[in-house]
Amino acid sequence: MKKETDFNRIIKECFWDLNISPEDIRNILSGSDHRSRTFLFEKILANSTKLLLDLQLFDKNTLKTMLENYKTGQFNHDYLFRRKNIAQVFFFDKPLLIDELKWQI
Repeated sequence: MKKETDFNRIIKECFWDLNISPEDIRNILSGSDHRSRTFLFEKILANSTKLLLDLQLFDKNTLKTMLENYKTGQFNHDYLFRRKNIAQVFFFDKPLLIDELKWQI
């Protein structure tokens, strides 16, 4: 599990609009409430400055399912699509779909 300072950074970056504690995050991660876990995942995906590090809070199977099921809305679509694809490439060797990041030969 992450150090307290990491949770504080996540709270500052991802939950600035809510009153949430490091203990709340720990409870979400260890609990069985799918809705809360999805909420945490979406906040991290949208706001974390250390996206790949913070997504490691989730076990691999949960992360894979959340990435597969995540649908980008119209608001910030391109931004969220890129972050989702970067995570898929990094964790699961999925194809890179961001043209600007592909190697040009």
